[in-house]
Amino acid sequence: MTSPAYDAVVVGAGPNGLAAAITLARAGQSVAVFEQSTRVGGGVRSDALTLPGFLHDVCSSVYPLGAASPFFRSLPLQALGVDWAHPPLPLAHPLDGRDAVVISGSVGDTIADLGEDRTAYARLFAPLTDRWQALVDDVLAPPHVPRHPWLLARFGREALQPAAAVARSRFRGARARALFAGLAAHSTLRLDVRPSAAVGLLLGSLAHVVGWPFVRGGASRLADALAAELVTRGGEIITGHSVSSLASLPSARSILCDVTPRQLIAIAGPRLSSNYRAALARYRYGPGVFKLDWALSDPIPWRASACRLAGTVHVGGTLDEIASAEAAAWGGAIADCPFVLLAQPTVADSSRAPAGRHVAWGYCHVPHGSTVDMTERVEKQIERFAPGFRGTILARHAAAPGDLERGNPNLVGGDIGGGAMDLGQVFARPTWRGYRTSAPGLYLCSSSTPPGGGVHGMCGYYAALAVLRAGRS
Repeated sequence: MTSPAYDAVVVGAGPNGLAAAITLARAGQSVAVFEQSTRVGGGVRSDALTLPGFLHDVCSSVYPLGAASPFFRSLPLQALGVDWAHPPLPLAHPLDGRDAVVISGSVGDTIADLGEDRTAYARLFAPLTDRWQALVDDVLAPPHVPRHPWLLARFGREALQPAAAVARSRFRGARARALFAGLAAHSTLRLDVRPSAAVGLLLGSLAHVVGWPFVRGGASRLADALAAELVTRGGEIITGHSVSSLASLPSARSILCDVTPRQLIAIAGPRLSSNYRAALARYRYGPGVFKLDWALSDPIPWRASACRLAGTVHVGGTLDEIASAEAAAWGGAIADCPFVLLAQPTVADSSRAPAGRHVAWGYCHVPHGSTVDMTERVEKQIERFAPGFRGTILARHAAAPGDLERGNPNLVGGDIGGGAMDLGQVFARPTWRGYRTSAPGLYLCSSSTPPGGGVHGMCGYYAALAVLRAGRS
């Protein structure tokens, strides 16, 4: 019998595909990665989207999960050219007038401005930040017997609740409630459903301990670093190679696919059992994203001065306003006043724009696959808190859900999280098999597997461990 050409082949050179390949190469396996784009990275990519000299992160940009990731922390990222660029403040959340609530480093620093909710905020976040590495080890993992059961139980007691319920039960004031709502809205879930509080707790905790950094010089630096690490360990990367069928791949003992269930059905359907295909077909995707990138003549003129120091700004007002906007996206409606997640990379990294100029981006959640142009609504919402913002815009680049999916097929309908992270798909993601499929030697390693969305590489890492365990059995 002819020996396989490789021990493992990986389809897709996003962060999870590269993490899987690196993990297998570290274990001494021969690995090849096939990527349809001419560049590695998937959503971890930067381009000149507007004007010459202005560098924009095409999809992912702010990396609390990357800075905290156990897999990324195991790599010599700095030696590979990755420099985390930290803004003066991780996060600001403007309210009407000149007010803003901020996360400013430690829990102690942050609560100084929370008035009646000082004690409640400290009680919620301090236990999690005190043992953040242990928390991350358990949360960024597939379902398992917890290594730190009491800590995970403390986290889970609130995390499995709706974010709006946690905000209202924990906090009395509108400022702390709005802050938590903005954090939880990163889940892309309605704030009145479980477990929308989980992302708010995790991201809020990480803001205090690792920050919400950018990659200096653009997101592509992180993807290039992962590729360099793989090549150093003997792996191969073949770009510009579209995989329409597994039969087009070289022979391998294992195949790992950094794709979502929809793509897996398309390329591996005949190898999958009918029951497994049916389970994949039932997998649910979440709302899409409408994203704008701006080249700016000046910093955004926020009324609240603290917002001018923040890498990320949550633009949406109160808890009730944010909850209404997020519910609209799930209900198939367009919010007139969307919740806008906005980033200001040049607050931390002046290399992104010509001297004295700036870049920013903002996105809002919209119905899955929406074709509605949200430019006017997004910019109007920013103007509400930063009058004169439109006057700073030199150029803009808009990407609707369909544009995002054409640029990266894993962003199905504009869903940047690899599928809905509701209670039904947190533990069985995408099915009870986790990384394994019904076909021997075929695995999933995308953000559609545990622990889910975000740039952390842990989906690929754990999928690779599953491959290695199967090889030893």
